Amino acid sequence: MGDWCRVMPQDWNKYVNHEVRVSAQDKQQYEGWVFTVDPVSASVVLVAFQESGGASVRVVLGHAVREVQVLREADGDTEKKLRSLLTPAGCQVFSDVELKERKERLHGWLEKNLIPVTDEGDVLRVANVLTISAPYGAGQCTSSNEIILARVQSLVESCPQQKNQQ
Repeated sequence: MGDWCRVMPQDWNKYVNHEVRVSAQDKQQYEGWVFTVDPVSASVVLVAFQESGGASVRVVLGHAVREVQVLREADGDTEKKLRSLLTPAGCQVFSDVELKERKERLHGWLEKNLIPVTDEGDVLRVANVLTISAPYGAGQCTSSNEIILARVQSLVESCPQQKNQQ
């Protein structure tokens, strides 16, 4: 195995959303945007956008990677294209700013309805029995208590600023 496989997963994350040139075994080279790096196999998932509007996806197996050279960082449009690439049709992709706004609106709505809610980073926690993760809609509510789950989901769906945005 090469040095690439010995890199820590958090270090691979710095390659995501960057255009790179991957040098592999037998002096082969591949270029594309890093979509992700598999933390188990160290395989690099590269996306190459076509002029026709489509994209091709190539997986370079981790054991074959010899070197990864960053060519450039993605701009906002490229990041959005990468995020939406493998998202099922009909799903809406939100920017970090939009997700923060949705979380804040929902937090305020729950408090207005006297629901005990705390902000714990990327999730909202309701009464220590339910969590709501991004993009902060009814479908992202999880709880082992089905009664609380149904009631909070109903309340989330009634949030005026969340309607028609899920």
